[in-house]
Amino acid sequence: MLEYLTRLLRRLLGHTPADTSPQTAPGASPVSDGATTMSQIKTIADVRRYFLNNKEPVYFISATNFNLLGIGDWVGNFRHINYINCFDDQQRNVFVPKEKFPRDFESIEDINNYLLEHKEVIDFIQSRADGDNAGTAAFLMFDEHTEEVCKQLGLKVAFPPAELRSRMDNKIETVRIGNKAGVPSVPNVLAKVGSYQELCEVSKELGDDLVIQTAFGDSGHTTFFISNEDDYYKHAEEIEAESEVKIMKRINCRGSAIEACATRCGTVVGPLMTELVGFKTLTPYKGGWCGNEMFAGAFDQSVRDKAREYTFQFGEALREEGYRGYFELDFLIDMDNGEVYLGELNPRVTGASSLTNVAAFAHSDIPLFLFHLLEFSDVDFDLDINEINERWAHPESVDSWSQLVIKHTDESVDLLTQAPRTGVWKMAADGSLAYHHYDSHPHAAEDESEGFFLRISGVGDFRYEGADLGILITRGRLMDDDFQLNERAKAWIEGIRAQYAGQSLQDPVVEEVAVSHAVGGGNFKIL
Repeated sequence: MLEYLTRLLRRLLGHTPADTSPQTAPGASPVSDGATTMSQIKTIADVRRYFLNNKEPVYFISATNFNLLGIGDWVGNFRHINYINCFDDQQRNVFVPKEKFPRDFESIEDINNYLLEHKEVIDFIQSRADGDNAGTAAFLMFDEHTEEVCKQLGLKVAFPPAELRSRMDNKIETVRIGNKAGVPSVPNVLAKVGSYQELCEVSKELGDDLVIQTAFGDSGHTTFFISNEDDYYKHAEEIEAESEVKIMKRINCRGSAIEACATRCGTVVGPLMTELVGFKTLTPYKGGWCGNEMFAGAFDQSVRDKAREYTFQFGEALREEGYRGYFELDFLIDMDNGEVYLGELNPRVTGASSLTNVAAFAHSDIPLFLFHLLEFSDVDFDLDINEINERWAHPESVDSWSQLVIKHTDESVDLLTQAPRTGVWKMAADGSLAYHHYDSHPHAAEDESEGFFLRISGVGDFRYEGADLGILITRGRLMDDDFQLNERAKAWIEGIRAQYAGQSLQDPVVEEVAVSHAVGGGNFKIL
């Protein structure tokens, strides 16, 4: 009966029954989902079924699994390979090598290359390979060396080449692509700066209150706010070392983020999210990202529509540049006039992906990341992207989720002797927290009194200024309409911090060595 209804439904939708007369379209790869063979993927149901029956290993290799939480529920044979053991070995689809070799990492690419060259990881990948085909790997960050090692291991990299991705990641290049695509940036000039006088000269049309960004790096470390000569000299060395910087007029803005995926059928666009930026209780970095909120009323309808339109245009421009797959755009919303300006491009999955891929629209269709995997698979597909974008633009498609990225904000260094466990925590009426139960998915938090906490720093790790302690994901909002942390957010931050305890280090030399050996070391973002 079920088979008959399926065939009937497909006929009504104009699709050829896949299980009665499989035919391969010209130039298309037959798609085997384990139960049937389709000539081409045409519907979201086809995509869902295809990945649920996937047999080829798919890996997300990164410091933690934070960015793609829950994707294993959608993709058969999906595994995380991580450096940090956030789950104390309780999570079956997370593999963390037991033996650690002391090494000073300088980037997340370093961490990924270390993992790929680790004997335990190589053995794990080879044990699941099918001959020379070891499967597909996705990363938060990777470089040309990562590509070389993957080739040796028989792994396909599910992203455009590192060289292209690096060019797209350049903030100066982002401005130029945006201009070509009709997506405006905050009034700016792109120039080489050798002194404060030169800065004043090239930016005289922008006023005295400036924001300078270098080509690469994250907002917490490479965005400089300059309103006088003293401000300039605090960052002169970093600014003058660049061949070109982006100099912007400082505006009264709110940060926002939106994720999308450039596919061969068009650009799929997720919902607009607010950004938590620079809160001193969360991050020591002025201008540093420290969380997101997703809710249907994020900014007014005209702003949401404009941001989605710009994201689609930008995605189409990326396709013309040869870029495919997942990306994120930051938009700056000018609170004085409602203008929507392009902030920066992240050509990858990001910290906001943990919300984009768990919301209601993702579960009613498929998570955005599955479009990315589909784009890098060798199967043929023809999906109506406009229809999907219209559905995802509806406020009813967006439920409310928020996340807090909690860093150590003091200048102190100590050795952690106590840390909260990963899982669901519950807040009592008096604001106190208690561990409720283990889980690996944010959906396990049933209401706003519960939150899913992913522990990053654990017992035996060093706690230093800028170290990621953990991430809290919860239902509902954590800021008010003035973009200030609400009382619930403050209670969660205070409650999680209270779960940590450390033993101080007395020797400054030991402190220095400890921080330099710590993952991230305060110098690069690992999430």
